[in-house]
Amino acid sequence: MELQLLTGCLGLFVGFFSGLLGIGGGILMAPLLLYIPGWIGLSSLPMRDIAGLTIVQGLAACLSGALTHKKFHFVSSRLTAWMGITIFLTALVGGAAARQATNTLLLVIFAVMSLLAALLIFIPPKKDSESPDMTKFTFSRSKAVLIAGAVGLTGGLVGQGGSFLLIPLMTSFLQVPTRIAIGSNLAIVFLSSLAAFLGKALTGQIVWPLALPIILTVIPAAHLGGLISHRVPVASLRLLLACCIALAALRIGFSAAGF
Repeated sequence: MELQLLTGCLGLFVGFFSGLLGIGGGILMAPLLLYIPGWIGLSSLPMRDIAGLTIVQGLAACLSGALTHKKFHFVSSRLTAWMGITIFLTALVGGAAARQATNTLLLVIFAVMSLLAALLIFIPPKKDSESPDMTKFTFSRSKAVLIAGAVGLTGGLVGQGGSFLLIPLMTSFLQVPTRIAIGSNLAIVFLSSLAAFLGKALTGQIVWPLALPIILTVIPAAHLGGLISHRVPVASLRLLLACCIALAALRIGFSAAGF
């Protein structure tokens, strides 16, 4: 019962930030599930169970957050289709190729990419706006596929969805307005998370008694985060995103160093 209460509370916390910032939330959920149970005197969870719970959280948060941002017309169906299909396919390739490289090398590469993304998030799109007009939104399909392919491949290699990398790359390299990048990213990551969820669910890798409290709390929390997101100035959202990305890079860097 204690673990179920804990996962529910973590679902509220991470789900809110997922909806607010447009990230899947796995980069936050995984370390919280890994360390907090031991800190408060509960049994530690094995990494396989953590991975299953994290993908459940990400799937629920992306679905709820994407639907909320879509109500404000901040989700591009075309961008989602091009990048979502690409990241799905390249993540499969990356996951299969992971056995050919050392875990430390992969983590170092991902940490460097994360630090680069933390810097890129401070480069605003040329046409950024507090209320971007979706009817006038255009993007380069080739650049979109290139970004999704790179993130999907590296994310698949190290077992991360890479949503916190997609947003800064979309805003700086693809010149997508921040609010559209946040909303569309949730829809894109939902597609990649769905495949991982089905794989884990069909092979019995999800602990449902612990997953259900996450689903019940993440959905309303991500919805609330999405509602608040459009009221927060774009500059503040970008600053919060930079902080989350930098923390993710540090966490991955520490893992690469063996801590």
